[in-house]
Amino acid sequence: MSESKTRPESEWRAVLSPQQFRILRQKGTEPPGTGEYEHHTGQGVYTCAGCGTPLYKSSTKFKSGCGWPAFFDAIPGAVSRHEDQSMGMTRTEITCTACGGHLGHVFKGERFPTPTDERHCVNSISLNFRDE
Repeated sequence: MSESKTRPESEWRAVLSPQQFRILRQKGTEPPGTGEYEHHTGQGVYTCAGCGTPLYKSSTKFKSGCGWPAFFDAIPGAVSRHEDQSMGMTRTEITCTACGGHLGHVFKGERFPTPTDERHCVNSISLNFRDE
């Protein structure tokens, strides 16, 4: 299980850019096709931009055409799921388990040729990348 890395809102505002704060702490979304990691192909680990916790291995990233980085699975215990009833529908929000930062949403049953048939649709601004 990940170590808790929560902070008061005032500290998050001090350490995150305004755009990172809007997405990670206020559950915003970056416009499709604008993120740094959508087409990124490096080998390594994607970490939480808020707290540095490893979230996804590059080996689980795939091209979905959705406009955001897509992964078929997270590092065990790194990502939590929550029911999200905003936008007039029920979706599954994903957050960093350690700090609670909003990452995006996970979608199931879209028939992508992946081992899990899931698409973790993640905001690039929620991520950093570390080469391995």
